[in-house]
Order: sequence, then structure tokens, then C-alpha cells
Amino acid sequence: MMVTAAVAQPRTAPAAADVAAMEPLLTAKFEAWMKDAHVPGLVYGVVREGRLVLVRGVGVEDVETKRPVSADTRFRIASMSKAFTAMAILKLRDEGKLSLDAPAERYVPELREWRYPTADSRRITVADLLHHTAGFVDDNPWGDRQQAMPEAAFSALLKAGVPFAQAPGVRMEYSNLGYAILGRIVTNVSGMPYQDYVRRTLLAPLGMGATGYDVFASPKDARALGYRWQDEAWLREPDMADGAFGAMGGMETSASDYARWVAFLLSAWPARDGPEAGPVSRKTVREIVEGSNYVRAAERPRPSGEGMCRAAVAYAKGWNLLEDCELGRVVIHTGGYPGYGSVVMLLPDTGVGAFAFANRTYGAPSVPVGRALWMLRQAGFAAVRRVPVSDGLARGYAAAMAVWQAGDAPRAPLAENVLLDRDAAHRRADIAALKAKVGACTMGEAIVPVSAMEGSFTWSCASGRVFGRVRQAPTPELKLQLLEFREAREG
Repeated sequence: MMVTAAVAQPRTAPAAADVAAMEPLLTAKFEAWMKDAHVPGLVYGVVREGRLVLVRGVGVEDVETKRPVSADTRFRIASMSKAFTAMAILKLRDEGKLSLDAPAERYVPELREWRYPTADSRRITVADLLHHTAGFVDDNPWGDRQQAMPEAAFSALLKAGVPFAQAPGVRMEYSNLGYAILGRIVTNVSGMPYQDYVRRTLLAPLGMGATGYDVFASPKDARALGYRWQDEAWLREPDMADGAFGAMGGMETSASDYARWVAFLLSAWPARDGPEAGPVSRKTVREIVEGSNYVRAAERPRPSGEGMCRAAVAYAKGWNLLEDCELGRVVIHTGGYPGYGSVVMLLPDTGVGAFAFANRTYGAPSVPVGRALWMLRQAGFAAVRRVPVSDGLARGYAAAMAVWQAGDAPRAPLAENVLLDRDAAHRRADIAALKAKVGACTMGEAIVPVSAMEGSFTWSCASGRVFGRVRQAPTPELKLQLLEFREAREG
């Protein structure tokens, strides 16, 4: 008889209105955090499938005038600016104007006479600067105060050379200086100031007209003023002008604008056919999670609020890649700056991202943003996208059902390893024994893909359940290198 493979059907996505209905619960988390952290004002946003589905301002832009924060209030986002710098470098690479593997001194002549820490040190590459593996010392918070450094002074600093914490390529150590050098590379390679290149090639195509680097050019009544909490009161932080270190942390933006950036980044997942719509190709955007692989372990509060989470973290190209125990794969960056704190978390496998900006020194709202994403996932609004069932996987599943019905593995198109690993007679005996134990099974339930070439399934049976897997071999014709049936145990 003909066996038809069942495939997993996509779920209907909840409407934006359903997400917005969670606003009171989410806002309460942010308000509680603001009170504990002494934050005057904050805005948070949730982006889902290309849309800003929820945005809310809480508190004030200015503690004197009491202007409320809105979706259009402009905040400095500090080190979240690095993502734009990294993307500018990748775009120039795509244009054939630079190589990530090239020595950085090829594009910044001031680096050519540097004295390296050891005789066997390699020259710093562009990729080293992207990944914070150039050998520089961690320069938080020194780097934040270099924001306004004039370009001539920066050139003199580079010409004089800098000390090294270790040889290049040995380990990751966060460096604002490294990203300032990347800004100089963008300037030298593009032939225009770094800020102009980012504005023309990234911000303008995305419609981010309220985003820039010169805070003094922003309308005064549109800005969140920056404060520090000192002596039980808010103290105004002086505004810093834009300068040579703008590439590491100088950007100012609004929630309305920044949501466009988040939507653009998330649109790169999953890989697919179809036209390109952004200023940078999808395949290039997906490179932001490709880091230097200096993975480190970190203890962080669980997004649910229940205890701590041991997570693996690696720095990629302007982003941290985090494997969270509750949220899964998270692409994240925080921002800390005199007067401001910010955070963005992307769940690329779900199409959902959340961010928040605050106007208190180094007040990154990481905890409430993580909590918000966890609450959205619990409510079903940030489910991992299902991998489509390919034709080959559907045929492989149909073959698995035919094998179960006939009780004979050679009924499937097997790769040569299968019967060498366990011969046909033993496989027939295995199937017969399992059938006798679980009884009649309801087949045809959906196969759940791991990839286009592998999937698993679970069948309900009279006296238990059967778990199975199929995996194709890397051959042009359909061959199964793995065909498994076993009893599915509870838990």
C-alpha cells in the first residue's frame, strides 16, 4: 500500500494586538527595575517578524521639565553603536575594498611602526579588531571618555603606538580603542568620514532619519538627557561631542528608528531564496554571529528570575553570541556610557528581538529585557521557527514508515554503512521485539526536521510510544545513513 509522509505544519502567528496585550505585565517589570536602579527614563520595544509590535516610554527625558519619554525620544546607545561599525566594515568587504584577514596597518598607516609585545607576535588584522582579539587591554570605562577626541589627536595617539595586554590573537579582551580604529578604517577606505558612510549606506536606506552621532544637532526637546545617581539624587552628566571614538559608542537613536535596524537584522534569518531588500545582503548580516570562537562561560540571572544560568558566550562581529539556558540562542549587546545605558537582545531563530534605552550612567536594562523575552516565549509569541520539511526528508520518513510496516530495514534506500553497522537479520529482530512490546502504532504523525536532511518522529502506540530518526547520507540520490526505532521513555 502507499505510505504518505506527514509533515509538520506551520503554526499561525499570534497577531501584534495579542503581543501588545502583554504590555502592562512587561511594563511593570521595567518600572520595578527603574525604581531599584534609580533610572529617570526608559523606553523599550519589541520587534516581531519585521514590525515594532510593542513600544512603551516610561519616566522622563528631563528631570526638571518632566517631559515624558516616548518612542521618538533620542538616547545615546553607547557600545550598541559597535554593531553599525562592524556592518560598515562588512559592507566595505563586500564591495571589495578591504579584507578582514589583511593587516589593519594596510588601511591605517599610523599602525605600521608599532612595537609588538613579543618577537613572534603577528600583525593585527581587521578581524582582530572586530573580535576584540588585537591584544589591547580592556578599556572600559576609559574609552567612553575618549568620545570627543579630535581626529588629529587620535592620529597622534596611533602614531605613538599603544601598549599591549597580550599578543594579538591570543584571547578576547574588550577594546573600545579597537573599534575606534575600525572607524578610522571605514573613513580611509570609503573616502568619507565614518559617520557619513554609516549614514549614507546604512541609516538612510533603512529610513533611520532620527539616528546620528552629533547630539548637539538633535532638537533639544527630543533628547533624553543623561544622568548619574549620586548622593541620593540625579546629577546631570555633561554631553560629549562626537569625535574620533564615535565608532565605538557615539550613536544616538530613538526606539522608532532603532526598531528598523532590529527588523533588518532579524530579516536575515532563516536563509532562503527570494530578493534582497536591505542595504547589506542577508548572508552578510548572518555573519554577525560568526565570532573568533574564544568561548567563555558566564553566570547570569535566569530570564525567568529563578536562580542563575550558566551560559556560553563568544564575541562575534559587533555582537555577543549567547547560548542561554532558557532563551536559547541570543545575539546580544549592551551599551554603557556617561548618562546612558542600553541593551538589545535578538532571538534570530524566532524572528523576535527586544531592546531598551535608559538615561542613567551605565544603566543597561538587561534584566527586564531578558525577562520580557522570556515572558513572550512563555506566552507563545517567540517560538522557534520550524525548519521546513524538504522533499528528501519527507521521502525518507515515508521509507521509515514502510520499513516499520514490513518489519524489514532493506525496504528503505539505505546507505552502505547501515547494514554494516547492524545487519539485516538483527534489524528485523529489533523491529519485531519493539512491535511486540508497544503494540499497534498510529503512524503518519509529523516528522520534526532538524535540518533539510534529518528529522525525528514519535508515534503513539497501544502500550507505549516509539521514537525514530532518519538522516540522509550526503549523496545525490536518496540514501539513509541513519534509520532508528526505539522505545520512547517518559521524561
